[in-house]
Amino acid sequence: MAKKRVGFIGAGIMGRPMAHNLLNAGYPLTVHNRTKSKARDLLSQGAVWAASPADVAANSDVVITCVTDTPDVRAVLLGQNGVIEKARPGLICVDMSTISPSATIEMGDILQAKGITLIDAPISGGEIGAIEGKLSIMMGGPKEAVEEVRPIMDA
Repeated sequence: MAKKRVGFIGAGIMGRPMAHNLLNAGYPLTVHNRTKSKARDLLSQGAVWAASPADVAANSDVVITCVTDTPDVRAVLLGQNGVIEKARPGLICVDMSTISPSATIEMGDILQAKGITLIDAPISGGEIGAIEGKLSIMMGGPKEAVEEVRPIMDA
């Protein structure tokens, strides 16, 4: 069975090593970051660059976001050129940012109206945990969607 196409938005301290782990596990990866140069090493390892979060969604079965705070997640998922603009029904979004629970519920409802599932998946373990692939990931969302992305999270 072919691995799901994964999109990753946010190549910062936590996101970049998590994205490397996905590439190392053989996942086809499309990446986007506000500053393209921060994703350069991912691109040299085989990731494909997307010009916007919307373009990440267009090329992915699962989109992972790992950005700074609630307004950034909202912009990436729902804003202009956001995931919602090019996402197909059935897309699963996994937000690994630590943000407002009420905002997560609100964004999940908006995405669900378009047939997109949002999983809330904050992480613990710091940069070393991300590098070593030993993060604690606390996933909340529909059981079927959580199980569908579990192999990706295991990587």
